[in-house]
Parts: sequence; structure tokens; C-alpha cells
Amino acid sequence: MSGIIGKKIGMTSLYMEDGRSVACTLIEAGPCVVTQVKTVENEGYNAVQIGFGEKKEKHTTKSLLGHFKKANTTPKKKLVEFRTFEQPLNLGDVLTVEMLEVGTFIDAVGTSKGKGFQGVVKRHGFGGVGGQTHGQHNRGRHPGSIGACSFPSRVFKGLRMAGRTGGNRVKVQNLEVLRIYPDKNLLVVSGSIPGAKNSYVIIEN
Repeated sequence: MSGIIGKKIGMTSLYMEDGRSVACTLIEAGPCVVTQVKTVENEGYNAVQIGFGEKKEKHTTKSLLGHFKKANTTPKKKLVEFRTFEQPLNLGDVLTVEMLEVGTFIDAVGTSKGKGFQGVVKRHGFGGVGGQTHGQHNRGRHPGSIGACSFPSRVFKGLRMAGRTGGNRVKVQNLEVLRIYPDKNLLVVSGSIPGAKNSYVIIEN
């Protein structure tokens, strides 16, 4: 499975030929540089590492500076490995948004927005305890009972409770490529993708 690294720009909508208004996401995809080609002989497995986004040399370690120098490129902010690629790649090759085609379907991988510590209603979609009658006071969004009686006298593992929400790696599959603007490195896909604006996105096809 090949792919490219991008940055989420924002969302908009497009009118299709049949008159439908489709919500879509704008992604700045590429250009990406092949920074390493891993082989079974050297690393024990086949993979291609690509880099995206410019980074200042003073903020880059010397070991990484040498790593990028081998690929004859500037330091990159984001590095991602792909185990398989449809076309053979060499060190220093540049990947652009033109590797994708309009009408094809891609998968988008990103980090969802972190929402901090949240209750069970927001985190798991609970309905709350219910009404305010029969002694219920200020418990509208509480989880309610969390265990049984004297048997088994404990709370089962994995019970859905309040806790940290968001900030997870999320993959959204089968997003259609609606537009490609090679001169601006822009990719327009249908639907929404995880992450905030200017967050990194991995595009797999």
C-alpha cells in the first residue's frame, strides 16, 4: 500500500454535477522526499521512509542531519514508513499529489482532537441517570450504578467510565478524491478526516 504525507488545511463544500452539495476536506499533500529505503538484507524488512515539511537545521539533531544528507534533502518535520509501494523508489525521489487520481478512494490517518477529561455522556454517549424526581438531585449526566451487589462484589474490568477523550490515532476509510490541484499541492477529498487544522495526515491508497 503506497501513500503520501499531508497537512489538513480545513473543510469546505463542492457542488457535484447532479446538484448535490458534498462536504469535503482540503489537504496539502506533499511534496514528500524518500529519506530511506529499507531492505531485508539491511533492516530485516522492506519499507520506504518518506519525509514531509521543512524543519530548521538548528532544531535537528546531528544524527538526523546526516540521515537527511544521505538523501540529499533538507531536514523534514514528519517521517512516515510505508511497508509496500506500488512503484520502486530510490533515495531522494520526490512524491507529489500527482501520484493520486480523481475518482479513486483513499484512507486518511490522523490524530483526533484531544478533548481532555470528559464524562460518560460525552465520552460514551450515555443518557445520564434520568429525571430529577424521586430523590435524584444533580445527577443528570452521571454514570449511575457501576457494579453488582455482594456478588461479585467488584467492578468488572473494561467498564466504560469517565476519562481522557480524543488524541488517538484514527483511520477513516474510503474517501473519494474529488479534486487535485498539482500547482498548489492540494488534494480535495469527500467527507471529514480526523485532526485539527494544520495537523499531519497520512494518505494511503
